[in-house]
Amino acid sequence: MSLISSLYTGATGLEANSTDLSVIGDNIANANTIGFKQSRAAFQDAMAQQMIGAGTALSQMGLGTQLEAVQKIITQGALSNTGLATDLAIDGNGFFVVSGAHNGTDGQFYTRAGQFTIDNTGTLVNLEGLHVQGYTANTAGVVGTTPGDLNFSDSAWPAVATTTVGLKGNLSSSTPIPTVAFDPLNPSTTSQASSSVTVYDSLGTAHQVDVYFVKTAAGAWDWHAMTDGGGLTGGTAGTPTEVANGAMTFDTSGNLATMTTAATNFNPLNAVNPQPLTFNFGDPTGTAGTGLLGLTQFANGSGMTQTSQDGFAAGSLTHISIDKDGSVNGTFTNGQSRVLGQVATALVKAPDQMDRVGGNLFEVTASSGQATLGKAGSVGRGSIVAGALEQSNVDLANEFVRMIAAQRAYQANGKTITTADSLLQELMQIKR
Repeated sequence: MSLISSLYTGATGLEANSTDLSVIGDNIANANTIGFKQSRAAFQDAMAQQMIGAGTALSQMGLGTQLEAVQKIITQGALSNTGLATDLAIDGNGFFVVSGAHNGTDGQFYTRAGQFTIDNTGTLVNLEGLHVQGYTANTAGVVGTTPGDLNFSDSAWPAVATTTVGLKGNLSSSTPIPTVAFDPLNPSTTSQASSSVTVYDSLGTAHQVDVYFVKTAAGAWDWHAMTDGGGLTGGTAGTPTEVANGAMTFDTSGNLATMTTAATNFNPLNAVNPQPLTFNFGDPTGTAGTGLLGLTQFANGSGMTQTSQDGFAAGSLTHISIDKDGSVNGTFTNGQSRVLGQVATALVKAPDQMDRVGGNLFEVTASSGQATLGKAGSVGRGSIVAGALEQSNVDLANEFVRMIAAQRAYQANGKTITTADSLLQELMQIKR
């Protein structure tokens, strides 16, 4: 190899180690970038030069080094808790999928950075405004199978009219039979026990229904369901109006034997009329029940232990939470909750062959293979950790060691050039 070739060989070393320092510097600069994946420069020797030696033997001499690839290291970063419900991290394989315009290109991108939020349109987005992809659910909470934007602007809980009212408790067997008949206009002083429950009409309007109990004989009671007439069609505000009534009997063991409903007449104002209401006070022995699951008549005092009804007022979304499988659960102002959708994750066959496009985003390439979308935790996909973010996988200590090695290698290659230059200068002096 000539001295001139030595200069070029040293130059390849300078260029290679300069590139290595650039890659290391990029890693260090992104040591605190959420979801960042470090890179490393991979080098290969340059083509060797054939040299004729003594006899017929051939010798080879290298011509330096060259960059082979800048390889992405797709390893798991540490997870850090943030407490923010829309901050997500993937524990395992996969990428979040976002869609929209980035750097003038409209398309689908992939990221490990789960810094998400809900924008003013109700859409789950990343900090750049790209739409997080997932599977939406219907009003029954059933998740679909077609991926798309996760938008919660239409998430509301419609009003559900009450159809069944249930009571549990005890009516004291020692209660005397009253001498005054039940007065619908003065129910509290002409009954022996009572309970209140809130029922809802088809508009979601709440109506307080008071159920009064009147003992008519040993082991026999009548019941009357009353509400304020101001909430009823044709009713008068402040005047109690009966919406249902019936009778019950108890056996000598205090078990509910029979229960009947004589009439119901619940006509809420401006809502569905009439609204059917079923009153359930237990499982009578007369219908093969135990007689103990609702109202009983034991010697202890009268009192209700539980009321229930199956209606709800309309509700609006107030809070979301996300499970490890990506299911987005919504909580509503009426106290109800349901699944609103599910965050999708993508698997890529060769993720280290994806292209970095800035903004913590990747694009698939022919070398990486196409992405396959699915639900977190399925078919090799990692689970989602809500309220956490994945930190950069850069190890600063390791990067500083690599930096020192690259710096020394750069200096050594510089020494190769200065040595070859010195020898060339000696050659020039010999000529003189």
